[in-house]
Amino acid sequence: MRSFTRRAAALLASTVTVAAASAQPLPPPSGPATPPAGAAGGGAVPPPAAPASKPEPRPTGVAAKVNGQEISEVAVWRALRQFPKEEHAVARKEILTHLTENALIDQYLTALKVAVEPAESEKLVTELKDELKKVGKDYAKELDAMLLTEQEFRAEVIAQMKWDKFLKDRATDAELKKMFDAAPSMFDGSMVRASHILMSPGDDKAKQAEAAQTLRGIKKMCEDEAAKAVAALPATATPLEKDAARTKRVNELFAGYAGKYSTCPSKKDGGDLNFFPRVGSMVEPFAKAAFDLKVGDMSDVVATEFGYHLILCTAKNPGKQPTFEQAKEAVRAVYGMRLRDAVIGQMKPTAKIEMSGSSAVSGSTGVPMGK
Repeated sequence: MRSFTRRAAALLASTVTVAAASAQPLPPPSGPATPPAGAAGGGAVPPPAAPASKPEPRPTGVAAKVNGQEISEVAVWRALRQFPKEEHAVARKEILTHLTENALIDQYLTALKVAVEPAESEKLVTELKDELKKVGKDYAKELDAMLLTEQEFRAEVIAQMKWDKFLKDRATDAELKKMFDAAPSMFDGSMVRASHILMSPGDDKAKQAEAAQTLRGIKKMCEDEAAKAVAALPATATPLEKDAARTKRVNELFAGYAGKYSTCPSKKDGGDLNFFPRVGSMVEPFAKAAFDLKVGDMSDVVATEFGYHLILCTAKNPGKQPTFEQAKEAVRAVYGMRLRDAVIGQMKPTAKIEMSGSSAVSGSTGVPMGK
């Protein structure tokens, strides 16, 4: 399928892929946190699930309101059901954050009078129907399987098309070249493997200070114990052997502390996030800190919208510097993510975001609904 039709198919697949409940810097559903398809900003989502044998009950109610615009419980559930039940509490917060941000972006584009002609959206929906038919799938049944009404799906299509139009107007070759020239190494394909410990203290200043102190204490403990492991080696130990002993001890301790203290699902793997690229997988403060580290080193406390992180770099794979033309689409994706963040940063401080009682998101800009 062509990319535009694939994006529509992704919309049909579900609304949100949230990078692990941590950031979260985990690959979905378990990776950054990047914007999903079906939401302003683009991104990848899992393939559509097979239609259920019996219709799945459609959740009712309102999960949140953004400047009076409702976000339904069913919209949250479409994404939430991709996660294991034990991760629902954390994942729900990330899903709601993403959906409220999508609403803010759509409101921003509406205020700018960015519009999509009915014929444009109809053409895309027709293309999707044709593509589904070619692989033996029925459009209406696929919508039902995703708990999507025709109206809801078309609204998602239009929202995505509005964003695409807005991005196209701003992501000129000159702007993309400027971004590439400023940081070409961001697009060289290099990868980092890292582990992290996430603590989520919310907006409470005292809890934030306590979390930062705990993480710095963990870092010092790892470093002190690693130094003891090196000191215990025979005097004939080579620098390579000393480095191996230090790395082994840090990795062991870090994994143990991650299992005990981290609120990220990666805790079950000792905080390991596997390899990820410089852009497009993790939120920027996390990615920058991880790539700035040498293998075996730990960061200071890194604050992101998801909480406080202590990061350990465990491996690096170098990349190969591309030309601008080779990297152009990757640059465009990063430009789109940063543009999205800029719009949200402009809209969110003055937005009225109301969460239902069961959906209150720690650190949101809004208030519980009904108060």
